[in-house]
Amino acid sequence: MREPGRRGGTGADRGGALRRMRGRRRRGPGHAAGRNPDVTQTATPAGAPTGPRGMARHVFLTGPPGVGKTTLIQKASEVLKSSGVPVDGFYTEEVRQGGRRIGFDVVTLSGMRGVLSRIGSEPPPGKRECRVGQYVVDLTSFELLALPVLRNAGSSSGPGQRVCVIDEIGKMELFSQPFIQAVRQTLSTPGTVVLGTIPIPKGKPLALVEEIRNRNDVQVFSVTKENRNHLLPDIVTFVRMILVDHEMRNGFQSIRWRGAFAI
Repeated sequence: MREPGRRGGTGADRGGALRRMRGRRRRGPGHAAGRNPDVTQTATPAGAPTGPRGMARHVFLTGPPGVGKTTLIQKASEVLKSSGVPVDGFYTEEVRQGGRRIGFDVVTLSGMRGVLSRIGSEPPPGKRECRVGQYVVDLTSFELLALPVLRNAGSSSGPGQRVCVIDEIGKMELFSQPFIQAVRQTLSTPGTVVLGTIPIPKGKPLALVEEIRNRNDVQVFSVTKENRNHLLPDIVTFVRMILVDHEMRNGFQSIRWRGAFAI
């Protein structure tokens, strides 16, 4: 694998890097060793793609809340877009008022913003709400912004690849059944590379999260306070190697971006 940050490289260099990457373990840099024995693992659905020649097709970051996953996603998106890679998707952002966190917004990479959740009072007896702790999820607002982005990525056709950012696939977002379906569709779309985030296992397993964590075509990076300032080159390089692999297998006929290994 090329050293992070090294620029340029010949076609032979890229081919050698790809061969070395294919020979690595699927869960590479930053992945925490071992599994939580208390978490029930969900089997990969039948027919889930395994990626070209066993290589991962999607990249996910995981780690505790507040460790910097969203920041890394934003920086990686900027680097990829600056080199001409088509990138779309959304990320979640804290909303603060008077220094106090009052909820979360969903923000698309095109600049649209909507409410994901806000602090809410306890509901009256008998009234059901989509709630995570003190936060009440606004499913209508979330779906209005997130679903069109995912459906557009999930219907991708034609030559070349695009990157779809999904930050994050967590408890709040998983109240939405249409969102779950759209994520699965996006993951199965040949022309789309998903760059997303998932929470670390805690409490009751989230079925879709464990499904993603165990897919053969997913590379998981574990983000910690110790490594978060050094992971960006690895993440960007891995995404670009997926893109390069696709283009090499298609005879470089659909390259729409530059600087395969430059950061």
